[in-house]
Amino acid sequence: MDLIDIFWDARQRGEFFPVAFFDKLSIEQAYTVQLALIDRRVAAGEKHIGWKVGLTSAAIQQQFGFHEPVFGCILETVPSGHVFAPTDLIQPGFENELCMRIGRDLPLAITLDEARAAVDAVYPSLEIIETRGPFTAQIALALADNAQQKTVVRGAPTPLPADLESVKATITINGQEAATGLGSAVLGNPLHSIVWLAKKLAEHGRHIRAGDIVMTGSFTRQFPIAPGDRIHVSFSGIGDVETAMTV
Repeated sequence: MDLIDIFWDARQRGEFFPVAFFDKLSIEQAYTVQLALIDRRVAAGEKHIGWKVGLTSAAIQQQFGFHEPVFGCILETVPSGHVFAPTDLIQPGFENELCMRIGRDLPLAITLDEARAAVDAVYPSLEIIETRGPFTAQIALALADNAQQKTVVRGAPTPLPADLESVKATITINGQEAATGLGSAVLGNPLHSIVWLAKKLAEHGRHIRAGDIVMTGSFTRQFPIAPGDRIHVSFSGIGDVETAMTV
């Protein structure tokens, strides 16, 4: 059976990290599987609306023991204030990120200034992730399983500020400040995530399209979500985003 068919069949039965492939899949094979599975999901009726760039800050690279960025695909978003039920998500967590809307098709290699010029809006956002298998121990399988991506919670769009490096994210969980982080933690500037993504996608015959959204990476480490949690993140000069989970 073809590799893609094996992973597709495993997904249909709820096996997101096929045990037969533990320690046997390369990173490049993982991306090939990821993109092929996304293509099948789109053919079945879902919509590929953008990309995530993950593992972009030192804090989150240390958390997961993998020291280069990764990408995944975004297929849905929900508005700020969305409330999840515990049954909606598999071992969930969240990351605080800026989501960029891209206004033009991007070439295979771009500069930081070209990335900036291509962004026509930025959203305060939360990436909702699921840990559907042993992420840290099996990074390649996690990438094949779309890099933990579940959905994106987006706040109101705003023009891109001039100084992304100084944007401060303040993360509050259940009314208590849990962490703060700066935009400079994301590869020095969140726009570097778009530069990296354009080059990486070219290696796989893909590109960033006009209308795509790009999640540029977490300012801080990843946090779990538990039933009853209320999550609020404020990005200075950009806006707020929030979500919650029922008990």
